[in-house]
Amino acid sequence: MLKFLLGAAVGYVLGTRAGHERYEQLKRTYERVAASPAVQNAAGTVRARVEERVRSVRGSAGTADTAGNGHAH
Repeated sequence: MLKFLLGAAVGYVLGTRAGHERYEQLKRTYERVAASPAVQNAAGTVRARVEERVRSVRGSAGTADTAGNGHAH
């Protein structure tokens, strides 16, 4: 039983260390990709289109509020 527990403890420590190293590797990759000019440019384009769409929806919602009897609700 002691050998099993010792093996489980060693496996846990090694797995945790490997897991942390992999996490750090993924984190560095994400940061490098997120900082790339191509990704920044694409994010800016998407942000501008979303903002444009939100303004469009808000504008059409404002006209819907006054439609009907001519009074604002």
